[in-house]
Amino acid sequence: MHNLDTIVETIREALEARHSAREAALERSRALIRYCADAIRAMHREEWEKAHEQLTRASEHAQEMREGVVPFPELYHSGYVQDALKEYAEAELTYAMVRDRPLPTADDLSLEPATYLNGMAEAASELRRRVLDILRLHHDAEAERLLAVMDEVYDVLITFDFPDVITGGLRRRVDALRGVLERTRGDLTSSLRTQRLAEALEHVETLVKRNAGS
Repeated sequence: MHNLDTIVETIREALEARHSAREAALERSRALIRYCADAIRAMHREEWEKAHEQLTRASEHAQEMREGVVPFPELYHSGYVQDALKEYAEAELTYAMVRDRPLPTADDLSLEPATYLNGMAEAASELRRRVLDILRLHHDAEAERLLAVMDEVYDVLITFDFPDVITGGLRRRVDALRGVLERTRGDLTSSLRTQRLAEALEHVETLVKRNAGS
């Protein structure tokens, strides 16, 4: 028993280090989620410079959070760390989709495959808001492009037929994306019909005025 104190002290130090890493990761995960939300909010307002700034800060926090839990794999793979990184994936992918730029890869963002795919599903769902914002002004080809992006993402993600324990619940998010996609398709179709009707009525009105003046 002469070495009991040494054993206990070693264990205590290990647990204190793990606890400190956990607390730091929690704080950074909250900040990361906040920066990602601010970035997406700026995108919808077309404040591109602000969105880029928030993404830069999010990237820095994501890197710091990862580095802090590297010695503790159980923390790295914990729900709150991967959830925050999923939000980061969503923000980065939403920016690329909205700006019509090449998508960053999972390796580019230093993300686990399942975390990246779940972020992609939520990014595609986020495009619905952008489409609706466009349609409130007028039917636009950009709205159709974004719908095509949503469609393409769904078609790709539906092929990942693995258990939820492997994909981190991807199936549920893909099912949700399908619902969002169909509602958006319906809204876009309705908008197109309304615009065509308005154009037809305008054409008729022009003909009536022209005939009346002749």
